[in-house]
Amino acid sequence: MWVVLALLFALSSSALSLDKLNMCMDAKHHKEEPGPEGQLYLQCAPWRDNACCKANTTEEAHNDNSYLYNFNWNHCGAMSPQCKKHFVQDTCFYECSPHLGPWIQLADESWRKERILDVPLCKEDCESWWEDCKNDFTCKTNWHKGWDWSSGVNRCPANTKCQKWTEVFPTPKSMCEQIWSNSYLYTTLTKDSGHCMQLWFTGPNPNKKVAEYYLNNAQQRQSFTLMTLLLLAVTSSSVMMN
Repeated sequence: MWVVLALLFALSSSALSLDKLNMCMDAKHHKEEPGPEGQLYLQCAPWRDNACCKANTTEEAHNDNSYLYNFNWNHCGAMSPQCKKHFVQDTCFYECSPHLGPWIQLADESWRKERILDVPLCKEDCESWWEDCKNDFTCKTNWHKGWDWSSGVNRCPANTKCQKWTEVFPTPKSMCEQIWSNSYLYTTLTKDSGHCMQLWFTGPNPNKKVAEYYLNNAQQRQSFTLMTLLLLAVTSSSVMMN
């Protein structure tokens, strides 16, 4: 019986892993399933062969105060173009990526049922994002919550003030991890490692292999845990029979 249970567990884990390699999260603007989208807009175009976003979503991702989330990038004065391009790319990654399965978690939020948590970002992407925004201004470390939405768009709360980026986010790590409630995890891994997710890429999407790497690691840990439990169960049964 234990052998049968082990085989069933292994098969179900394998099927689950395959699903997680190509899936869309259950969120506000995502498609139910990933697929080709030939006309994705500007910075979102690299995902056109297999995307969780639609063309109109990607066009809105490039607009200030778009209908996607009514989010105001210019809450502390006009955001510089070099900084804004990273937030556009971040939006493309979030809306379009079909390979975020290993990091999708349930979300207790009115506007989405699932979110991402601790996605390991490549060092280059996080550090260039921070570097290009370091002369901009903001009033909050966590941009997911705590805004004044009384006007319909996000404004700085009454008890905050606009400060230089580097005062709010002293390091690339603090920015990448705090700004979206730990959606991202800062790493020292570089793009050529194959073990970190890339916000910026051209050509075939490199993130599928990264997701596969993390899924295989998770599956190996599950298999080890299962075998340990089976051995304990068999040993316990043997002791009881004796």
